[in-house]
Amino acid sequence: MGEMVEFASNGTTCAGYLATPRDTGPGVVVIQEWWGLVDHIKDLCDRFASEGFVALAPDLYHGVATTEPDEAGKQLMSLGIEQAGKDMAGAVDFLLDHPSVSPKSVGTTGFCAGGTLALYLATIKPVMACATFYPYPFFEYPDLSTITGRVQFHIAEHDQGPTVAQAQELADALGERADLYVYEGADHAFMNDTRTEAYRPDAAKLAWERMIALFTTNLT
Repeated sequence: MGEMVEFASNGTTCAGYLATPRDTGPGVVVIQEWWGLVDHIKDLCDRFASEGFVALAPDLYHGVATTEPDEAGKQLMSLGIEQAGKDMAGAVDFLLDHPSVSPKSVGTTGFCAGGTLALYLATIKPVMACATFYPYPFFEYPDLSTITGRVQFHIAEHDQGPTVAQAQELADALGERADLYVYEGADHAFMNDTRTEAYRPDAAKLAWERMIALFTTNLT
């Protein structure tokens, strides 16, 4: 359903996986886990397109993807936050200019490290809704006071990065603009159906439905 595209990123270019619906729809920037732009993230973009959204996952590692935790950790630690911000901002601008994006509104979602980056993106671009899944604090959480859209936090009960208490602090900082959902019995990466040791189908289904409702309400 999708294809690789290139878009402008503050004077350079960034690649990304773009999935479009049969008709037009609002845009969603999908931010990768620490593995990179792997098939799981592309599949999520395809799922968004099947729901009527134009989904773009920027390749923040610029061509590197892995299934090895050690390599993923190295890639994440070497990720330049400033450049990642430029790439994600470029993805928002690309969607707003894309002919399939109508209305001209964009949301964002991310998973693990991408959950933290999705929050960061919402502080630097006027995204109208953000769904962050177990945002791993690989760098200091951004100041959320500049976020103008609505935010959903999807948190696993047994996660340690972030804990429920850490996520609650983030949600409290946003007040009435935030919703915090805690998934009982789940652990980190419960949305990732390629990780059989962590995937929780019931929790993943409910979280997906809540996220689609968020984007449908705030982007359309």
